[in-house]
Amino acid sequence: MPVLNSIPRCVGSGLFGAGVLFAVPGPCLAASQAPVIQLPGLTFRGDSTSITIILLLTVLTLLPAILLSMTPFVRILVIFHFLRQALGTQTAPTNQTLIGLGLFLTYFIMQPVGAAINQQALVPFESGRITSWQALARCSVPLRHFMLAYTREKDLALFVEMSKEPRPQKPEDLSMRVVVPAYILSELKTGFQIGAVLFLPFLVIDLVTASVTTSIGMLQLPPVVISTPLKILLFVVADGWNLVVGSMMKSFHY
Repeated sequence: MPVLNSIPRCVGSGLFGAGVLFAVPGPCLAASQAPVIQLPGLTFRGDSTSITIILLLTVLTLLPAILLSMTPFVRILVIFHFLRQALGTQTAPTNQTLIGLGLFLTYFIMQPVGAAINQQALVPFESGRITSWQALARCSVPLRHFMLAYTREKDLALFVEMSKEPRPQKPEDLSMRVVVPAYILSELKTGFQIGAVLFLPFLVIDLVTASVTTSIGMLQLPPVVISTPLKILLFVVADGWNLVVGSMMKSFHY
């Protein structure tokens, strides 16, 4: 008991409810002395280590959403989906193969943006010249510049109007709240446009095959059974993967 009495005790009101006693090996930090971080609608109070851990776990949780919403990953997957549907191969290549290829293509496109983020935000943060919040603000600058290069003005105007924000003097003044959803809409539209173009030659093969099989009376054999090998053969002879991936990568002229 004398040992316990010599250890300062703090009354906590966190996850375990008010009135819980915590035995700590050093002097207690008063609530008024703890750093406070305020966000829109949220207030965090605690030491820098706990806040850093919370932010790190939050970023790791939101990483898939960030990858989908702020990179070309959306366009790439939409194009691959339409290509597989046009070929008539429902499970070849597999989803894992297409996602893996999409991830590496996304890394290839975003590598200059990642290098800019590292130079402008991560290096100063590691050297202690800026805080974590300043590093986060600097990270958004290259990402915003990249997304604005592929976002339609119509989509930006839509979300500026819905957000009730004042009209900016230049696109770089737009907040990420407006840029990110507008970028996703633009990427979806572009992906569907490219997918529709990919469908056209394979659709012609389907129509010709259906007409031939119907005219010669081959009604018991579905036309898709004949057209699918023809489409795969055409795609292989034309070196389709090289053409599709090359054209898709050239569309990102950033």
